[in-house]
Amino acid sequence: MKWMTGWLVQLGFGEKMAAVCADVIAAFGILAFAGLSYIIVRRFVMKGIIRLVKQTRTDWDDSILRERFFQRASHLAPALIIYFMVPLAFGGHESVVAVARCAAIIYMLIAGLLMADSLLDAVVDISHSRDLSYKSSVRGFAQAVKIILYIIVGVIILSIIAGKSPAFFIGGMGAMTAVLVLIFRDSILGFVAGIQMSVNKMISIGDWIEMPRYGADGNVIDISLTTVKVQNWDETIVTVPTYAMISDSFKNWRGMTESGGRRIKRALYIDMTSIMFCTEEMLNRFSRFQYISGYIDAKKKELAEYNAEYRVDESEVINGRRLTNIGIFRAYITAYLRNNPKIHQNMTLMVRQLAPTDHGLPIEIYAFSNDQAWVNYEGIQADIFDHILAVVPRFELLIFQNPTGADFKNLQSGQG
Repeated sequence: MKWMTGWLVQLGFGEKMAAVCADVIAAFGILAFAGLSYIIVRRFVMKGIIRLVKQTRTDWDDSILRERFFQRASHLAPALIIYFMVPLAFGGHESVVAVARCAAIIYMLIAGLLMADSLLDAVVDISHSRDLSYKSSVRGFAQAVKIILYIIVGVIILSIIAGKSPAFFIGGMGAMTAVLVLIFRDSILGFVAGIQMSVNKMISIGDWIEMPRYGADGNVIDISLTTVKVQNWDETIVTVPTYAMISDSFKNWRGMTESGGRRIKRALYIDMTSIMFCTEEMLNRFSRFQYISGYIDAKKKELAEYNAEYRVDESEVINGRRLTNIGIFRAYITAYLRNNPKIHQNMTLMVRQLAPTDHGLPIEIYAFSNDQAWVNYEGIQADIFDHILAVVPRFELLIFQNPTGADFKNLQSGQG
């Protein structure tokens, strides 16, 4: 600077003017050098880093690159140039050095904050790609850490500008606690709810949940600090407050997914006027049904031994123990399900009789399919009931059905 000032004096400038011009030239020189360092880092150093990242086999560095971490880190270069060169150029101007260095530090703090933001986004991206988000709400924690970092950096910047200790502003924030709690209410509740959900493993991305109060019935596609996004089966997206997952009740179908089976629970209604004891002719005909031929032979032998032991008067069909068409029908459905390769044989399987209603006698099928995909599951369920409805008349049973317009028309014409 002394040499530049002397050189300007030799050119005919006055000493004061020469000093001012020297300062201006030094300032532009530092800014130009800082800008040049930024260009070099972005155009040359960044290209080398990108080339190196693409050559690695790991994917975590690709996530960091996608989230612009290295681009934001390049902003440190000009700030460092200004920070270290200003004292050399303006050694006699302490106030200028202090202001310039404060500005450089603030710039570096903001750049560092943006770098941390990128790293947290990269962590979320990596967790999603590796299914870590199924174990905890990584996005919610990342957002909470971001808020904390923004507050810390904001306090440090204020302390630098005001020239006071950060403790001064932290102490002053105590009076603003109520305001902050009101402003960040959803964030605080969401953060606490996210911790509880993570610890208790209540919900994860990919879970199928039902929450009728909020119209949610579908897969969880995102868990953030304040909201949980659910994509319904009609492709609509419902946003539910995160804390509502703790304060309200919801149904999570994860247990079904992890079990390997999906429940089939449906009943058909038998007209009770068609239920009867089986005659010998009926039993002989039922014995030709492959699934229950062995069952009928075993039951006939068992009932014959029982009636003989207790000397049952077989002149009346109600005496002793007899087979009924509804009982054999239930045995047939059970055997049919046991031989169906689409039914999970290691889970609950039963055909039960429910309490009679004004619509007939409910026969409920309770089983689990081994295919959980919705379309496949519905196809399996439909195939089972297609077959059952078709074989009901073979057991001389009738399905209950309310009279239709065709029934009344046939009755009126004398055909029914």
